[in-house]
Amino acid sequence: MRIRVANESDAEALATLAGRTFQDTFGTENRPEDMDAYVAATFGTHLQQTELRDPGCTVLLAEQDRDLVGYSQLISSTRVPPGIPAHAIEIQRFYVDRRYHGTGVARTLMQGTLDRARAGGASVVWLGVWERNARAIAFYRKYGFTDVGSQPFRLGEDVQTDRIMRRGDTNTAKLYSPHSCSVE
Repeated sequence: MRIRVANESDAEALATLAGRTFQDTFGTENRPEDMDAYVAATFGTHLQQTELRDPGCTVLLAEQDRDLVGYSQLISSTRVPPGIPAHAIEIQRFYVDRRYHGTGVARTLMQGTLDRARAGGASVVWLGVWERNARAIAFYRKYGFTDVGSQPFRLGEDVQTDRIMRRGDTNTAKLYSPHSCSVE
């Protein structure tokens, strides 16, 4: 498997994977009209091209045998919730194709994501995760993320609650494990 930085030519494949993994992850627990509205507003090819052009956004792709099997998206933003320092980097998206759950793809992608954040100067990384996504919360906890609060998340017409999790601290905590992943 290889982890690499996405470019604009990846926009169509990324849009397809992003829409599918979002539907796979949340589709059974949400109304179809809310899911459809969110996917249409968030994951189209044109939207992915725009995000890939943004210098404050980095998308990492996990590929296995030339198949796109997962991705993460790091963003630097001035919009941070309470408990998160302004200089922190957000993991805005982190998804693995369900066919590859339990195969080590998520572990390798997370390490590549944390390595990329470190290379970008981050000492704190944060993310929002749906409070009802126990699998993801457990995964993030394994990587040292701790719950520091909540924020609303709008899925179509449904306002939900995301848990805010952070890892690292500018003064005391070590953000990264000693194992590193090569990101091309």
